[in-house]
Amino acid sequence: MTEPLLKINSETCIACYACVRACPVKAIRVQSERIKPGIIPERCIGCGSCVAVCGPGAIEIRDSKKELIQILESGKEVAALVDPSIAGEFPDITDYRKFVTMLRALGFEYIQEVAFGADLVARAYKELFDKSKGKYYIMSNDPVTVSFVEKYSPGLVPNLAPIDPPNAATARVVRKIAGKEVLLVYISPLIASKDEIRRFDGDGRIDLAITFVELRELFKEANIHETDLEYSDFDPPLGYKGSFFPVANGIIQAAGIEEELHLTPVITVEGDGMIDAIKEFEENIGTIKHHFNLFYKEFLMGRGTSAGGKRFLRQSQLFKYVEKRLKTLDSYEWEASITEFASLDMTRTFKADDQSLPLPSESKLNQILEEIGQANPSAVGCGGCGYASCTDFAIAIAQGLAIQEMCNTYASHNRQNHIQSLKISNEKLAQAQEALKQSERLAQKEKGAAREASEIVRRMLHKLPSMVVICDMNLKIIQTNDSFITMLGEEAREINEVVPGLAGADLKTLLPFNFYNLFTYVLKHNESITNRDIRHDGKILNVSVFVIEKNKIVGAVIRDMSAPEVQKEEVVKRLNEVIDKNLSLAQQIGFILGEGTSEAERMLNSIIESYNLKQDLKNR
Repeated sequence: MTEPLLKINSETCIACYACVRACPVKAIRVQSERIKPGIIPERCIGCGSCVAVCGPGAIEIRDSKKELIQILESGKEVAALVDPSIAGEFPDITDYRKFVTMLRALGFEYIQEVAFGADLVARAYKELFDKSKGKYYIMSNDPVTVSFVEKYSPGLVPNLAPIDPPNAATARVVRKIAGKEVLLVYISPLIASKDEIRRFDGDGRIDLAITFVELRELFKEANIHETDLEYSDFDPPLGYKGSFFPVANGIIQAAGIEEELHLTPVITVEGDGMIDAIKEFEENIGTIKHHFNLFYKEFLMGRGTSAGGKRFLRQSQLFKYVEKRLKTLDSYEWEASITEFASLDMTRTFKADDQSLPLPSESKLNQILEEIGQANPSAVGCGGCGYASCTDFAIAIAQGLAIQEMCNTYASHNRQNHIQSLKISNEKLAQAQEALKQSERLAQKEKGAAREASEIVRRMLHKLPSMVVICDMNLKIIQTNDSFITMLGEEAREINEVVPGLAGADLKTLLPFNFYNLFTYVLKHNESITNRDIRHDGKILNVSVFVIEKNKIVGAVIRDMSAPEVQKEEVVKRLNEVIDKNLSLAQQIGFILGEGTSEAERMLNSIIESYNLKQDLKNR
């Protein structure tokens, strides 16, 4: 897979979106899941505007130096095709002939100036325009312009002039001289040339394109300086006015095309106006009736040149260079060369690569505009998002090229909402913190009270003469008292010194089965056992096991029936029980006797009443 011409280093990128604003074809998108922008290679036209505005230098250009070194070390003959704009890039090299020697020192066998190819191309344009009958062309020397037409005005592809650019024409010349096997490297002021050369095949094939910036770096890495070298000139054939090609109208002068405003058949446009010019060509060419010579950027100021270059200083350097070259040019020899190579086939073709995206529905567009707070957008936007209007921005959102956060108004509104939300959240947080502090204070207070209550209970337990033990579902001791520990014996007292209260000790290891089984029964059935007498170590223990928490915690109170106070208490208790039972029995007997006496009285009274009734009847 071919590495893209441009890519954004996400680690260096600060997401300022300057590149989004600078891209003339919106080939840089920002997606919600990736805050940082990314370049869409299919939509990119290689103009390099994003590179120029990226302050952090996060946009990287595909590097060709390593590939060039491999070509130079391949053992094959390699020719350098040098763009004439080199004169404006290297004013620090006092004589262009020293520059040529530096290239030879780098490893090139042939050093060919592209100016001669520009001369050939210029003649081809002159011939095309002279023969044109009602059809108008867009000159195809600028790879950025060609790419724009193919991707964004594909309907104009038939109007692109079918003529090789000067670099491809020069390649055909060199291969005719040096053979088809020679490798060709184009030294270009444009980063777009790196992709442009892939379009050429046959004798017009160029194997690699490097920028002027990369060439400077290679000179430095190879420690090549003009002061160490002698003069050397370009290999023939040499160029003539084709050397003016780096200036926008240079190809027009080289072709000898009329430039008087009312007579010229060609309109030249350079800079950002290139895109508007193409739109006008598409809409009004029937009225304009001119060929268009378009450059997105004059080659002298291409993105492959050193940053910070001054346009008119570079132009002056170019003009001085051309003037010097023309003084020594043998015009007869140049004409002979033009004649010799005039028969070269320099035709080329183009292919539409429509990158237009579907437009959203009106309802979808209105929805997005409302979401970004621009329900009634003006025709002209603030431009902060990189789009000409809010409507264009909303369309880009719908097409997946932009996100709402890129809108300053939307972001500001969201920021205010966020600040207000934070303020409310902070207030709620403060209230929650205060409530938490109060809760903590209350909890501390309750904890202290619980600790105090627990301590009181613990002390009470230890003061009780009866033995007390509390254990969990696994019969692990939770709490006990001194009486219980004393009952268990010396070993338990020693353990108690290490583990106070025998906390965690297994009751099954401390008591016999018949004893601890009472605890197991109560835990299983949740049914308390009271006053169960058990013999243990020669004593009779009265055991009561009760449920504290169902199936989880049980407790037991154990009394030593041999203890005097317990015996006395138990005797009294049991005497009371006997007395209570006797009293209850006497009450029952009395009740029965009382009931019998009452029944007998009722019967006697009935007999007497019956007898008295009979006597009364006799007396009558």
